[in-house]
Amino acid sequence: MINKRVANVEVALQDITDNVTIMLGGFGLCGIPENSINELVKKNISGLTCISNNAGVDDFGLGLLLKKRQIKKMISSYVGENAEFERQMLSGELDVELTPQGTLAEKCRAAQVGIPAFFTPAGYGTEVAEGKEVRVFNGKPHILEHAFDADFAIVKAWKGDEAGNLIFKGTARNFNACMAGAARITIAEVEELVPAGQLDPNEIHVPGIFVKRIFQGEKYEKRIEQRTVRSKS
Repeated sequence: MINKRVANVEVALQDITDNVTIMLGGFGLCGIPENSINELVKKNISGLTCISNNAGVDDFGLGLLLKKRQIKKMISSYVGENAEFERQMLSGELDVELTPQGTLAEKCRAAQVGIPAFFTPAGYGTEVAEGKEVRVFNGKPHILEHAFDADFAIVKAWKGDEAGNLIFKGTARNFNACMAGAARITIAEVEELVPAGQLDPNEIHVPGIFVKRIFQGEKYEKRIEQRTVRSKS
């Protein structure tokens, strides 16, 4: 059995350098690789192209990388919770490629399974379709979208084993599942890391073949992006 466990986040991310393209799992602040993002901030690398559903908030998640101007381009579907993201985008400091959420997910999944491109009706007739090939299927226009070409995918799981098999908890599965294996190197951080063979095969969401390195994270904050509470009656 191949052991993909590495000692810590520093070892897991040691070969990530300036000007690479990184996929980062999570949806809002749910299921984001907190340890890995903090390490990228600490490494002080720059010129990053980040593929993520959104960019966290101003003082957490990818917002920390934006604050230090470490990201040159964001490929996202939603950017509404980060004021610094908005400021950099409107000022022209940050290159932003807005992508329909379903298209973003499929561009990840296509890369994961080796499909180079696909046609989708999403975005036709909008700026998203500019410069892209259009074909008509069943009387409906579709635009050609290419699978992502990323250097690294960093995902976060609830539980994993030393062979790289991953289990996600609840909605934290989100973009993590389709990003695993969708880049040249996939790095997984997990809350609990167990020896190979201890996970129930029927519960595994991502097989270890998609994962290059795995490490056990620590001190997760798991912030809530939008807290809604009911007033006392």
